Amino acid sequence: MIITCGATKDGSMVVTHSDDNELSDQRFIYVPAQDHSEGSERGIVNGTNDGYPRLVTKDRGSGYDTPEWPETPLIGKIPQVAHTYAYFDGSYGIMNEHNLMFGECTNGAKFMPQSPVTQEVAEKTGKHCRLFYSAELSRIALERCKLAREAVQVMGALIDEYGYFSTGETLLVADEKEAWVFEMCALPDEEYHSAWIAQRVPDGTIFVAANEFRIREITPNSEDQIFSDRLIPGLQKLGWAPKEGPIDWLVAISEGEYNHPYYSLRRVWRVFDRVNPDLGLSPWVTNGGYTTDYPFSIAPKEKLDVQDIFALYRDHYEGTEFDMTKGIAAGPYGDPTRFYGSYDGTSYDIGNHKLYGAWERPISVFYQGYTYVLQTRPNAPELTKGLCWFGPDVSYTTCFVPFPSKVAQLPQTYQIGDPQKFSRDAAWWAFDFVNNWSRLNFQRMCQVDIQPLQKELEEAQINLIKEWDGINSVEELTKSCDANSQSIVSRWWELADRLIAKYSDGYINSKPSKPQNSSPVGIGYSSDWLKLTNYKNGPVSYDMEL
Repeated sequence: MIITCGATKDGSMVVTHSDDNELSDQRFIYVPAQDHSEGSERGIVNGTNDGYPRLVTKDRGSGYDTPEWPETPLIGKIPQVAHTYAYFDGSYGIMNEHNLMFGECTNGAKFMPQSPVTQEVAEKTGKHCRLFYSAELSRIALERCKLAREAVQVMGALIDEYGYFSTGETLLVADEKEAWVFEMCALPDEEYHSAWIAQRVPDGTIFVAANEFRIREITPNSEDQIFSDRLIPGLQKLGWAPKEGPIDWLVAISEGEYNHPYYSLRRVWRVFDRVNPDLGLSPWVTNGGYTTDYPFSIAPKEKLDVQDIFALYRDHYEGTEFDMTKGIAAGPYGDPTRFYGSYDGTSYDIGNHKLYGAWERPISVFYQGYTYVLQTRPNAPELTKGLCWFGPDVSYTTCFVPFPSKVAQLPQTYQIGDPQKFSRDAAWWAFDFVNNWSRLNFQRMCQVDIQPLQKELEEAQINLIKEWDGINSVEELTKSCDANSQSIVSRWWELADRLIAKYSDGYINSKPSKPQNSSPVGIGYSSDWLKLTNYKNGPVSYDMEL
């Protein structure tokens, strides 16, 4: 999401992202600023790797220098600049020291070549080079740019020169005053090999993308759009766009949604409906995945703060006809988790696999690797103006912790963690464990144990930032940030240990106030859920039913 300055209570520009990467690399990495000698080259990696580790190199700071793993191979190089800025990194670039902010979502496209074409191969085969995926584009922009418009131009120039491969992508990019939506895909043509377009988000509005391209009509000579000179000729050469008249970017380069109907659109509706219910937007659309029922962005009914945005990310359609905490699929304890099986399929094209059924896709989902909310506060001191609120694992049960963009390093506990190897040293594992354990008794555990601590700690972070605004030293700020995050992780491990004992064997095992009150409490199931089972047909009599 992008929440522009005029849509927030304190005038902050906000960019957010939820990374659906399940058991991939969840590390939150600090990449330092660096100086480079004249003639240096910047290595490019594939960037689409979903496994752990996402990157192994000595060139991007200590966080990625993991000698126990083989170095990530380069697929190409481009000229390096004299100085690169420090930034936070994840599956994609996140935020740099100058408060340039990025978000991301993956989209289906008509053409998605999964392998890059290196410069060496291109020279031998005559094919055009396809060197970039969105991950490396976002990182290079953070290394080289201070402003969102500059980042759009840099990324666009790289795509035009070196080519693009893999899935369709949306990158959200903003600075303190301006926000842009940058969308890209590959084209099946050697002359017009790649396509990109960017559209500015009007101030005072909120934009949301959920795994579907959101830019629609291509508008030449507009102050609010920037796109490649090659875009329209390329689409027309392929027959994907009319020779005359308006061109719809979404229709031209994609099949609309992917996976199943409403996988994307329902989430767009939900955010818009929550922030401005007076618009009366319907959760059902006309014209399928190509609908124009939802605007590019909307003005909220009331301006938002970061806690309002956290709440949006903790949504399972509660209180609507799609409420995932209700019904037999939610089990006896109202769990909104819906695991996927091979019968569901995962596809960027909803037309190439049979749908036997489908679960709603909520905003908070079990395969979230992390969620963050980036905030640039206009009236804050320079040292603490930019904040990354980072929440490991599932947004519903995480705790968002602030990290100022100008710290000299990130805490070690957030920069480590293999999701295939349990470790109490890694922050991610604390939050992942609590989320998994919550499914033993979801509603009770969340309402009684997890959310009260979540609320307490996140409110404390708001007050802590006021203290940080009085700090004048990067070293002191870094030290305080480290101590704070370590304390949060310690409190979450304490919660995990308490939940293990309290909910063991299906009971409520509260710590007794007196020795004679130490018996566990059997909680059973609600009458509503029992009615959905064969409980009433159980053995309640010795009489044989003929």
